[in-house]
Amino acid sequence: MRAVYDVIGTGYAAKRQPDPRIARAIRAALGSPARVLNVGAGAGSYEPTDLRVLAVEPSSEMIRQRAPGRAPVVRAVAEALPFPAASFDAALAVLTVHHWSDRQGGLAELARVARRVVVLTWDPGCRGHFWLTREYLPEIVELDLTRFPTLEEFARGLGPLDVRPLLVPHDCRDGFLGAFWRRPEAYLDPEVRWAISGFAQLPAGRVDKGLARLADDLRSGRWADRFGALREQESADLGYRLLIAECP
Repeated sequence: MRAVYDVIGTGYAAKRQPDPRIARAIRAALGSPARVLNVGAGAGSYEPTDLRVLAVEPSSEMIRQRAPGRAPVVRAVAEALPFPAASFDAALAVLTVHHWSDRQGGLAELARVARRVVVLTWDPGCRGHFWLTREYLPEIVELDLTRFPTLEEFARGLGPLDVRPLLVPHDCRDGFLGAFWRRPEAYLDPEVRWAISGFAQLPAGRVDKGLARLADDLRSGRWADRFGALREQESADLGYRLLIAECP
């Protein structure tokens, strides 16, 4: 089994620490289940420690980075979960669906094995919300529009959805794409970019021009002139959404 994160996941756990505010939102969305399946679990960043959790992860590299004391993990893919129907009270999928080879198949599997499904994703309908991808790196949006399901796709796979905006705090600890919206200099750091799949999965050199323009605008003060008001915001809506579905 060769997984995307076997290639791009090296050193991932060091850069992608869970943010406690996001963790609280995910925990609230789960409710009070007795058994939770965390699908595409990676290094286990957002696995609730007060619940009985089993993780599913296809990447041996990511499994290797799971800290001692994390939930037990099964090496498998979302599209073929090795569990009977209704085995879990809740299934969790955090920023993972866009990596699945068969998104509808994976969503059907979540609905098959769990009574409640909680997904953290990015809504393609919000593609104009983020200054970085709108003004400097549209190549990332072009990639993400092919990968992230729309809310309509999620509803087809899971049924009616409770859609909750997930605001990104200005000092977010988790280094996903939108985390540094108020810290633009971070996007010039290649180590930061390596832990973001939108950068890691684009061909080499594809974003160099946009990054050079960002660096110029930061040096000249042009970025501050256009976006400096963001420095006063505590959080931002960049299109990240928590989806909750109750499955029959």
